[in-house]
Amino acid sequence: MNWLAHVFLSELDIDFQIGNFLADPLKGRVWENASDEIKKGMQTHKKIDSFTDSHEIISCSKKRLRERGLLKPVIVDLTYDYLLTKNWDKFCTIPLKTFSNSFYTQAYKRAPFMPYIANISITNMIERDLLNKYHTINQLKTSFDRMDKRLSPRLLQRETASGYSNTVIDNINYLEKDFLEFFPQLCKTLKSDLDKNKLKHWRL
Repeated sequence: MNWLAHVFLSELDIDFQIGNFLADPLKGRVWENASDEIKKGMQTHKKIDSFTDSHEIISCSKKRLRERGLLKPVIVDLTYDYLLTKNWDKFCTIPLKTFSNSFYTQAYKRAPFMPYIANISITNMIERDLLNKYHTINQLKTSFDRMDKRLSPRLLQRETASGYSNTVIDNINYLEKDFLEFFPQLCKTLKSDLDKNKLKHWRL
């Protein structure tokens, strides 16, 4: 799952959401004096990744793209964020723009009190509006193009993210079916470990 999913799949607490988001850029390392909510957010991120990486529906989505490919997991992550955006109202009680703006506002206020790399990661996320990058299929294709600019020349010789665009579009209905089956299962699995009083933004 990508940025939007991780922020959504959190208790409605800004430190928890930030921790869930920061687990990737900080490689899961918690800084000294981090709040308990930051730690819980990072732990939830790991649970999301573990559940996702081993799930048969995710494997099915990857196979829809091609038999082999180093970038398949990332392509599925980005595509699922697009599909979460598309189906947002099925899962969240808060409109997406309201949800993302609330997160940005609160995260911006918290960022100065966090270590430099955390501050930079949060600020970069807000400035690039990373929670709203996948509203259309064209925006999804653009995200694949942007990814190519960050890949090493050696990897680009083997495959490109943009090379998946047509396959994703051709299979988008099947991928959406996969997502709509998978995402409620993920929510159900996480819910047992979270404070249900802080999940009022979830419809499930």
